[in-house]
Amino acid sequence: MLDYFYEVFAESANLSAQEKQLCEIYFEVCNFDKNTILEEAGKVPKHLYFINEGFIRLFYDDQNGEQVSTLIAEPKRFIAPFLDFIHQKKTNLNLITITNCSLLRIERSKLADLIDKSLPFQKFSLTIFEQAISITQTRANDLATLNAEARYKKLMEEQPDIIQNVPIQYIASYLGIKPQSLSRIRKQITK
Repeated sequence: MLDYFYEVFAESANLSAQEKQLCEIYFEVCNFDKNTILEEAGKVPKHLYFINEGFIRLFYDDQNGEQVSTLIAEPKRFIAPFLDFIHQKKTNLNLITITNCSLLRIERSKLADLIDKSLPFQKFSLTIFEQAISITQTRANDLATLNAEARYKKLMEEQPDIIQNVPIQYIASYLGIKPQSLSRIRKQITK
């Protein structure tokens, strides 16, 4: 169950047999049905998640009561309301499964313990959080500089599995457009 995790980990650091054993102790294997809230707005996030199978999104409710997706994650990715998880503060974000999901999760205190015990985990945790910052910054830049069609085409090129597995309303929200506009864009592209 940790195979994908070790594969992703190996891209930035190698784990010893002892460190792999620690992973098996600290990471919990979990399966969740579609539309399960993993972390809820108004509460302190408890876990960092690694996706083995499935799709998850982070969203908040805007002033009109509409859900705004800030991140859609696919297999072999980590997800959490990262800043709130790190600082152990109440989040305004919800973390919810889009599909049935097979996940690994680790509590904040166990992650801190693992980081203290392992230099490769120190390096890897920095990589995880640097990637989270990079994804957030890239999304903000894309929303500010690319039109809706360009944002959709970029998502198609970089994350085609999201296009195929995530409902249109969540993709539209993530791209900062209405579902009707995304439907028009999709029709124009397929002509």
